[in-house]
Amino acid sequence: MDIRSKKTSHIAKGGLFTAIGFIFIYLSTIVPVNKAYLLAIASCIIPLCLITTNVKNAIVVYMSTSLLALLVCGTRITVVLYIIFFGLYGLVKYYIEILRRLYIELILKLLFFNIELAILFLIYKLFFPALLKVALPLYIVIAAAQVAFLVFDYILTVFINYSNKHFVKKLNL
Repeated sequence: MDIRSKKTSHIAKGGLFTAIGFIFIYLSTIVPVNKAYLLAIASCIIPLCLITTNVKNAIVVYMSTSLLALLVCGTRITVVLYIIFFGLYGLVKYYIEILRRLYIELILKLLFFNIELAILFLIYKLFFPALLKVALPLYIVIAAAQVAFLVFDYILTVFINYSNKHFVKKLNL
């Protein structure tokens, strides 16, 4: 495949990945349940884009999906969650896992998650104060969030490995 047709293929795949990611984000704004599940599925699109195209295209897909979701859905909670965490995490995960040192990767991922959690907490405190009323102590909520993040990271890793084995050959036409 020459360079020109490869670029064309990357652009076409980027458009498809943007559309699929946007559909899941849009569904997360209108479906009354499973919002986090739909956002987790939308977050799988960025690593899939990284695998089948390149980093530059994945960044463009993330930015265009985020912008499209903002324009169509507005500043809803799920859109903000995608922009700040779910969409961005696929790119961050890629750069962290280049290191190939499990403990350092784990520390960096948890550091990223805790920074994002603090940012989301501040955003929710400013714009959505009614959502922060939780009956549990804050340290239990934070501990549960850490565990949920590690489970999410593991599931995303399994998805990436499965995609590498089964889908990449078909998507790299």
